[in-house]
Amino acid sequence: CCPQLEGLCSFLQLSTGSEHLLGRFCSWLLALTPDLSYTSAAVLAEQLFLRRVLSLTQPPSRHLMAALASFCSKYSQPFCRVLVAAVLRDAGEGTEQTKLVCELVEECLEPDCVRLVLSQVLEMPLSEKLLPVVQAVLGRQEVLSTELFDLLVLTLCRQAPAFATSLNYAKLVTAMLTMYQSQVS
Repeated sequence: CCPQLEGLCSFLQLSTGSEHLLGRFCSWLLALTPDLSYTSAAVLAEQLFLRRVLSLTQPPSRHLMAALASFCSKYSQPFCRVLVAAVLRDAGEGTEQTKLVCELVEECLEPDCVRLVLSQVLEMPLSEKLLPVVQAVLGRQEVLSTELFDLLVLTLCRQAPAFATSLNYAKLVTAMLTMYQSQVS
């Protein structure tokens, strides 16, 4: 019932309402039984958070962070597929958005979603904006599949000339060589 759910969100003005009420709404959502379907959770992730996150020009409020953390604690797959993917694709500078994704990776997402974020990053050309996200993923020290690890190494090698003067790239390669030294030849 996606159209009805989108209509309800619009009617309740959930994408523009108070961030304090957003936290309360998320608490109510988490208490629902049975759990929301993947599709419903994806619609809600988009309706509740996407506009707010993409329009950030300063760090998110504690109410928004609490709502994001609570929602992604239960519905992390649809959250990552909708919200994190949109932030990663966003063509703007996205400094606050990048910091937010890094914080979610470091503190909120389950290991499978951390790997999902990395695979989403590797689907697009690396940029200075995306390097801190990869650094945050590596900082979690999750076990990466052979395919994902090989793709990461290949991507970093292919993109090296573009980042010849990038301090963030140098930090990322150093971290990777330190954490995965037994796998890098």
